[in-house]
Amino acid sequence: MSATKTIVHFMVNERLERAEFSTDCSAAEVRDLFLAAAEVGPQHILKMYSQDGRLLNICPQLQANTEESFYRLDVVASDVHSFTMTPELDDVEERLQQLESRVMEDVGKPPDIICGLQSHVEVFRKKLEGVAHLSWMGLSKEQGQQRTPNISPNLTSLQLDVQEKHQHVFRKFLDMGSLQVSEEVRAHLKTPLFDNWQWEESEMLLLLQVMFTDLDILTAFHIQLQVLQNFLFQVYCHYNHIPFHNFHHCFCVTQMMYSLIWITDLRNKLNKMDQLIMLTSALCHDLDHPGYNNVYQINAQTDLARRYNDISPLENHHCAVAFRILSKPECNILKNVSSYEFQQIRAGIIKCILATDMARHNEILNKFRAIQATFDFNDKDHKEVLMKIMVKVSDISNEARPIEVAELWLDCLLEEFFNQSDMEKVNGLPVTPFMDRDKVSKPSSQTGFISFLLLPLFTELTKLFPCLEKHILEPVRRALHFYSELEKKSKETEGVTES
Repeated sequence: MSATKTIVHFMVNERLERAEFSTDCSAAEVRDLFLAAAEVGPQHILKMYSQDGRLLNICPQLQANTEESFYRLDVVASDVHSFTMTPELDDVEERLQQLESRVMEDVGKPPDIICGLQSHVEVFRKKLEGVAHLSWMGLSKEQGQQRTPNISPNLTSLQLDVQEKHQHVFRKFLDMGSLQVSEEVRAHLKTPLFDNWQWEESEMLLLLQVMFTDLDILTAFHIQLQVLQNFLFQVYCHYNHIPFHNFHHCFCVTQMMYSLIWITDLRNKLNKMDQLIMLTSALCHDLDHPGYNNVYQINAQTDLARRYNDISPLENHHCAVAFRILSKPECNILKNVSSYEFQQIRAGIIKCILATDMARHNEILNKFRAIQATFDFNDKDHKEVLMKIMVKVSDISNEARPIEVAELWLDCLLEEFFNQSDMEKVNGLPVTPFMDRDKVSKPSSQTGFISFLLLPLFTELTKLFPCLEKHILEPVRRALHFYSELEKKSKETEGVTES
């Protein structure tokens, strides 16, 4: 049976428009249709209102109307990712209105508790509408491919905007490819002191190229420079523009891994294959991250959670995207290795990326503790655990950086966390406590994280490599002291206010 058509009339930019779409369209396709009608890109937030001022959900279930009963489409924010109000909040309001009507029939006036609930719902709605940076829900592209809806010719131009931006970065990267990076920058790149905020994306691609070349990975695996550049560019394209888990984070994790390899002299303790696995794992560990963690994926029963049976859905997806990129001949940095070597590298990358699932943190740390006293670089199992630990340390290493670098990253992380808790509240899902904007502060978010996760992990690695004491362990201790003092002052201020 063919899908029914919905015809919607709406006012946008002071002109009356007409949209037609099938009820079996995806929500993203419908949103794209209205983005095109408003002549804005996917970085804008749209709101659709009925004539009586009710906020409508922009989705395939949007009710048809007439020219006389047209809706109003407003562009309410920019420099954000697409967001639409889910129907759950409307349902809550409708149920409250029904309850109020029944109570009015019985007692003549609504009790205070209903008035209070209505007030809370309205405040929450305004908070959601006023958030300056709201992440999108689900995956932005299927299996790492650009989505190309066939609804409107304008949508193609919107897609081209993103592609043109990527191509501009790629052209700048290639133009710089022949330049020599100074020894001063190369030396700085080998330390945790490196400040990513000073560099553009094209420059970061060049620095990633430097990491691979300076570790002699191109020579060891007969990788053509052009193939490496294509691979790095595709990795860049497959990171999403979300607050934290973006290409800048990918770069920082890879740069930390690179610096740790030099500081601990793993260049001479692990073979080239192991170094390739660790560097590539760091580079690809968050590919196509949607900005919502595994707990959200599982609770919301997303496609990712169903695809991977609730088992590390994000990390499994990151691996899949990585090897989809590598399956392209022009990007395949592994095309000149033997079949046996490819299987070894593939298995190593998968193990390292899956190790970044924080649900496995204690399991992996305890394995590392167990082999600490008898660690042997010639033992395959020992090396495997160490490589997982190295990727884990690199992944959560921001607090080992200078405070002026790390604090900006904390702001990005909290923004992404708060976006998730907002969505959990709207969708009636369990709210992740450490992501709740109404309960979490910057200092409180860090003191527990550093005390119970960072310090134990960094301490164990420092036992094997004492040289890391000054490079990562001492900075993390200073960060703990910094946030502990902030938290103490915050509590003192609250005490004075209450008194």
